[in-house]
Amino acid sequence: MSLFRKKPLSELIKESGTTDADLLHMPSEGEGLPELISHEKNGEHTMKRTLGAGNLIALGIGAIIGAGLFVRTAAAAANNAGPSVTIGFIVAAIGCAFAGLCYAEFASMIPVAGSAYTYSYATMGELIAWIIGWDLVLEYAVGAATVGIAWSEYFNRLLGIINPNWVLPFEWCHSPFEVLKDASGAITAHGMMNIPALFIIFMLTILLIRGTKESAVFNGVIVITKVAIVIMFIVFGWQFINPANHAVYIPAASTIIDTQGVSHNYGGIMGILGAAGVVFFAFIGFDAVSTAAQEAKNPKKDMPVGILGSLAICTVLYVLFAHVLTGIASVEDFRTQGREASVAYAVKTYMTGYGWLANLITVAILAGFSSVILVMLMGQSRVFYSMSKDGLVPKVFSELHPIYKTPYKSNWIFLVLVGAFAAFIPGDIVGDMTSIGTLFAFILVCAGVWIMRVKNPEIPRQFKTPLVPLVPILGIIVCGAMIFGLGWTNWARLIVWLLIGLVIYFGYSKKNSKLN
Repeated sequence: MSLFRKKPLSELIKESGTTDADLLHMPSEGEGLPELISHEKNGEHTMKRTLGAGNLIALGIGAIIGAGLFVRTAAAAANNAGPSVTIGFIVAAIGCAFAGLCYAEFASMIPVAGSAYTYSYATMGELIAWIIGWDLVLEYAVGAATVGIAWSEYFNRLLGIINPNWVLPFEWCHSPFEVLKDASGAITAHGMMNIPALFIIFMLTILLIRGTKESAVFNGVIVITKVAIVIMFIVFGWQFINPANHAVYIPAASTIIDTQGVSHNYGGIMGILGAAGVVFFAFIGFDAVSTAAQEAKNPKKDMPVGILGSLAICTVLYVLFAHVLTGIASVEDFRTQGREASVAYAVKTYMTGYGWLANLITVAILAGFSSVILVMLMGQSRVFYSMSKDGLVPKVFSELHPIYKTPYKSNWIFLVLVGAFAAFIPGDIVGDMTSIGTLFAFILVCAGVWIMRVKNPEIPRQFKTPLVPLVPILGIIVCGAMIFGLGWTNWARLIVWLLIGLVIYFGYSKKNSKLN
């Protein structure tokens, strides 16, 4: 059927700028790639190959450590699992590890921009590829909006540190769907528009248009800063853990209503699965590395290192960080005064003598969030770059800047979309939309690796996922369990989003596809 026509692997390899010989004999680190670094091939502009393994690991860590850790951890503790959010991190890490192994095999086999979209086009056909590509908008574009909202929270706290009179009114740093309540529960203010979130997305879009290499250098500096702050919080905060906050590590199962009137499964198995689905957002990023395959110097060698290396480093830091944070402050803190800018709140309130650390964390987190937004925006533009080359979205998404060789028009278009989400939708909603969309994409990637092993075992693979089909099956099961834990409201949002995508596919993409 035409709906499931597959893009030939030979065509994908051709687009990557490599030859059959290149696939089997990629140069070692340091060797030149003159034919790959060319900015023009057969009269058509291609993206620069400028990123090495170190850049890719930094890119992954830059995307992974961010809003998920510094914001979603407290949200998952308050609404889902209490101190057992650490178990939620472990569940999420296991799911990501299985999916990461599958991503690594695909990235080393198909070194082309586009991430899961490209992989599914070669394995499961055009309709599934379109669904994945549309679904990845939830991961990258909506994910960037989520981090932009978190950036706004910490930016407002920074203004308060500099001068209490500079703090922005609630109306101009929250969405129209959010309200401020006093101790009695009475509404005292309504949100209007999140201006800081829109501002940072605009500034980073300009930086991204300037060039991938320049963005990677900026990201590398920020990554070092973020990791240092996380380690400092773990080391200094450990002595301030209050055993009473961990006395009931796994709360009894119940249902709670948050400050915005949304119900959540709290405690027990469902609470932990829900927390895993929420903090899963904290791991989003390692797959963003695979979207830069066409800009990697040696994709077959560097992509698996970048994906798995960044995932392993962050997993250890996450579990330790969550244990310390939930030990310093109580669940009730994260539901009330510490709901926003939770890490800085915990340090300032409970870590006596470390007020300077709260201020430093606020500044570092702002910089860290900036790098996350940068990587998310880059991933989104590269996915639609590939989809545009295939004819599934308009040509404007693959037009490169004449000087910087970046998909600048795509960046401007997504500035409007991401900016709208960041300015007018609450952070919890866009965060959960990002998590469920990404989990769905991971499930299809795991299935794709299994399919390719059965149907195309002869294709060279520099990295092979171990224990196939066991690892892909376990990845599907764990990611599916996290989707289940996110609840019916998020299932409904995902279904509506996919239905909108199907309307676009049958109305435009199917008849404009280059495989048609």
